[in-house]
Amino acid sequence: MRYAERLQQRIKQTGSRLCVGLDPRPGEGGTEFVRDFLRRVVEETMPWAAAYKPNMAYFEAMGIEGIRLLEDLLAGMPDDVPVILDAKRSDIGETQKYYAQGYFGRWKVDAVTLNPFLGYDSIEPFLDWQGKGIYLLAVTSNPGSADFQRQTLLDGRAVFELVTALGARAAQEGRPTDVGYVVGLTNAAGVLERMPDAPLLVPGLGAQGGDLAALAAAKRQAPDVINVSRGILYAADDRDFGSRAMDWAEKINAAYGQ
Repeated sequence: MRYAERLQQRIKQTGSRLCVGLDPRPGEGGTEFVRDFLRRVVEETMPWAAAYKPNMAYFEAMGIEGIRLLEDLLAGMPDDVPVILDAKRSDIGETQKYYAQGYFGRWKVDAVTLNPFLGYDSIEPFLDWQGKGIYLLAVTSNPGSADFQRQTLLDGRAVFELVTALGARAAQEGRPTDVGYVVGLTNAAGVLERMPDAPLLVPGLGAQGGDLAALAAAKRQAPDVINVSRGILYAADDRDFGSRAMDWAEKINAAYGQ
């Protein structure tokens, strides 16, 4: 089964497009505290999680213990819930080959985020993994996405459309890895209508203030997921993680008219 099909099944099973971001802050109680914290987050949010997205930076900040913690977290994830590793890797093909082996072969994550700036040959090592997916950074949620990603070329295309052309090439070549894109909700205006109907990983909801209306209005068919991290892990209220996840899942469904 291809990655997009598996993700679509999970969205149908949960009735939710919520992706729960796992961004443990390393200074709060040590790695054992973080281990228990993440265990509770996953256990309580599971009914509403279409996917989980651990962010490499937070685990790397804890050193080797953080990497061990991430390995344990990944090993304990249920098989029916896709895991998107937010690594944003970019390097020459030979080095990328080992990133792909590490993430897909050793850690067995379902998808990974990649920076496509080095070109097609830099993503090729990730394209021949059956049942896996990659998300190429197209339009990120930060203001700096205007510096490059949303600039217009002489031929009228935006730079992010050079990124989507890489995914189109992979599809034309029949590569077994599904190619999706990262599109920040905060910068989605004028972007979504130019994105192919491939899976999107959508950050920017919640603490970053993104509006779901543009995404819902695009009426896309692909298995897009909307990430919430701080709004579930660190909301300033006394609710549990499950209640927060349910709330965000319902907000997303309401925007989609579901």
